[in-house]
Amino acid sequence: MTRVAGLLALICVFSTGCGYHTAGRANLLPSELRTLAVPAFANQTQTYKIEQTLTAAVVQEFTTRTNYHVISDPHAADATLRGTVTAASATPLTYDTATGRASTVLVIVSMNVVLTDAKGRTLYQNPTYIFREQYQVSQEASTFFEEDSPAFRRLSSEFARTVVSNILEQF
Repeated sequence: MTRVAGLLALICVFSTGCGYHTAGRANLLPSELRTLAVPAFANQTQTYKIEQTLTAAVVQEFTTRTNYHVISDPHAADATLRGTVTAASATPLTYDTATGRASTVLVIVSMNVVLTDAKGRTLYQNPTYIFREQYQVSQEASTFFEEDSPAFRRLSSEFARTVVSNILEQF
């Protein structure tokens, strides 16, 4: 009798779980999704080619982190991720007291993202993504390097990591 009770207790212990999982490992999208379309994001700002940088980063992130076949044609896909850059700005954050010129700039990008399946059902949506990245402005003319493009690339990578994680884990 004690063996049966011990075995029963052991089964109960091992069959119950806490429900938690390691972050970045879950995929809560429908299992029938195989092909994901990521057409070029729309750009409602005056920032040149920011939508291309963001789209490329998201495609790269899906390609490296998932087994989805990523394409650009929404008509040939099981689901489509559409994004819109709703705002982009670069604002001086700090100034050089000697010259009065900006020494640190803050880049802010706002995005709207929607993932829909082939039937038009919304699988994921977030209309309020906001990402920030700051960079130093060189004060020496001989070492001056325009840092806003690398800042936008860093911001795009962070956005891509976040949006892919959020989509896969349904946050």
